Amino acid sequence: MQTPSPDGPGPRHRSSGTRQLGFTLVELLVVMALLAILFGWAVPGFQAMNARHEVITEVQRIKTALALARNTAITRRTSVTLCPSQDRVTCSTDDWTAPLVVVLGDLKSGNIGNAEILRVFNGSRVVSTRYRQDGRPVRYGPLGRPAGHNGTFRICGREDTGAQVILSNFGRVRVDSTPSC
Repeated sequence: MQTPSPDGPGPRHRSSGTRQLGFTLVELLVVMALLAILFGWAVPGFQAMNARHEVITEVQRIKTALALARNTAITRRTSVTLCPSQDRVTCSTDDWTAPLVVVLGDLKSGNIGNAEILRVFNGSRVVSTRYRQDGRPVRYGPLGRPAGHNGTFRICGREDTGAQVILSNFGRVRVDSTPSC
């Protein structure tokens, strides 16, 4: 059989020792089986890493909101309230995964109303975040101390991940990253 030569005009003879380029079906199946095994091994680790990342992000969100509320209370020498609020009209202290609102003032009624909203932090992606059982938001006085007693945010994520953000009577925050769910 004669084929044209890429080097110029004229026929070229094909030698019988040339191989066709490409993969056989068996080679492709072996590679696909190896990829399936690798993905089966890597996906659970990736999901666990994502779950840990969500908990870390929630810890940072809460710490940032608490720091902003405390620093604003000290700087402006007034009361500042931090609470979750879906509608930015009322504080709801049962779902701390909702957007967090930092509000100027005491908000004893739980109604934001005409109070000045200083900052809104987006909602969380973790499974649940709980804070104290008394149903009160975090209120900082002019000295930067939260009203009431010590409080603990319990953060529960997917894949048995969790953390605690502990708020002291002096307004300081510390994190315990052991799972608490």
